[in-house]
Amino acid sequence: MTTGDPYEKTFAALPPAPGRGFARTWWGHAWLRALEDSALDGEQVRLGRRVARSGAVGAVSVRPGGLTAVVRDRDGTAHRTDVLVQEFSQAEWDRLLGLAAAESGYIAALLDRVVPPELAEDAAAAGVELLPGIGDFDPRCDCGAWDHCPHTAALCYQVARLLDQDPFVLLLLRGRGERQLLDGLEARSAANAPAQTPDADVAADAGVPADLAYGAARAGLPPLPPLPDLPRAPGQPPTLDTEAEPDGLDVDAVEFLAQAAAAEAFRLLAEAVAPGHADRAVPAAPTQAQDAVRLTQEADDVRVRSRLAAATGRSRADMELAVLAWGFGAAPGLAALEDDWTPDRTTLARARTAWAAAWAEEEAPVLRRVRARWTSPATGRQIRLGREGRWWPYRREAGRWIPSGPPAPDPASALAAADPAD
Repeated sequence: MTTGDPYEKTFAALPPAPGRGFARTWWGHAWLRALEDSALDGEQVRLGRRVARSGAVGAVSVRPGGLTAVVRDRDGTAHRTDVLVQEFSQAEWDRLLGLAAAESGYIAALLDRVVPPELAEDAAAAGVELLPGIGDFDPRCDCGAWDHCPHTAALCYQVARLLDQDPFVLLLLRGRGERQLLDGLEARSAANAPAQTPDADVAADAGVPADLAYGAARAGLPPLPPLPDLPRAPGQPPTLDTEAEPDGLDVDAVEFLAQAAAAEAFRLLAEAVAPGHADRAVPAAPTQAQDAVRLTQEADDVRVRSRLAAATGRSRADMELAVLAWGFGAAPGLAALEDDWTPDRTTLARARTAWAAAWAEEEAPVLRRVRARWTSPATGRQIRLGREGRWWPYRREAGRWIPSGPPAPDPASALAAADPAD
C-alpha cells in the first residue's frame, strides 16, 4: 500500500484467488451483498467475480467517495473503472463519531481493524448507514456499460478483500482518513471524560458497595424489548458459487452443514420462545458422535452420510442402525443401542418391581438377562433398560438386534413392540 495524500490510498494489485471466497468478515459480506443486490444483471456480477478471481484487477486507489482501478480483459484490453460511493455529511459524521466515542469498546475494535456489528446497528438507528445498501454504488467504466459491467463488479469483489484486511477503507470512502478519524474520536473521548476533583478521586478510591452499584445500574436501564416473532422457517444459507471447487473441500458437504446448522438454530429458537421454556431443565449438549448421527439422519447425499459414518468410526450399516435408534429416541435411543451397561442393585430392584407390575395378572415370560438386556432367543425379541429408566424394544433380523420402536414405560409394552410380527 502506498500513501501520499492522506485522503487517498493506493493498494497494490492482489494475487489471483482461485477457489476462495472474496470476503471473510461480516462487513466484507455486507459490501458484496450491496453489489449483488444492486446490479440489474446477475450474469455481469458472475463474470466480474471470475475476472477478479483471475487477478485481472490492478492497483486499487481509494479516496473519499470513490474507487478506481484498471481492469484487463482476457485479451489484455485495459479499462479505467470507477465505483462511486456516497460520502457522509458533516452531520452524519458527528452522529457516527459521537456513537463510537461513547463506547470505549468500539474504539478498541476499530484499532484492531474490526467493525463491531453493534456500532453499525447503532449508527443505522441514528440514521447513518455505515455499510452500503441497494443502489449505493454508482459504477462507471470506459467500456460503455451504464450499469455494473464485469469490470466494475470485479473491482467491488477485489475491494471486499481489502475491507477484510482494513475496514478503514470503508470509512475513507465515506469521507474521512484514518488519522483524521482517530483524532476526532480522541477529541470526543476527552470531551466526554468527566472532570475529577481531589474529593472525587478519594470517593472513587473508596469504592461503592456492589449491591448498591448493581441496583443503581439496573434502575437506570430501560425495560427489555419484547421478543421478536419467530420466523416461519429456517434461513437459507448462501450457496458456495465458485467456478472451481477448492482443493480438499467438499462444497456439497459444507452447504449441507450450513443448512443443518440453520435448521438446528431455528429449532432451538422455537424452543427458547415457547411458553414455559424458562421452567424446563436445560438439556445436555449432544456429543460430537451424537451430532454426527443427527446430521446423518438429515442428509440425503450418500457421500455426506458415508463421511459422517467414517468420522465416527462406524461402518455404513452401523450408522444406519444408529440413525434408526436416534429416530426412535434421540440421544437416549442411541445410548440404548450402543451402551451395554450393568445396572446397580437399586436399579435392578426397581426393574423387578416394574416386571412384577407389568405381568401382575398373567405369567411373565421367561427371558435371559445379560446386564441391562432381557432376551427371548426363541422369539427373536429383546428389551433394554435405559439409564433413564425406560424400556426399549429390539428384534433380531439377519443376525443383528434392530431398534423396533420408541421407549415404553414398562417391560410388557416394550416386549410387545419388539414382536417381529408387529
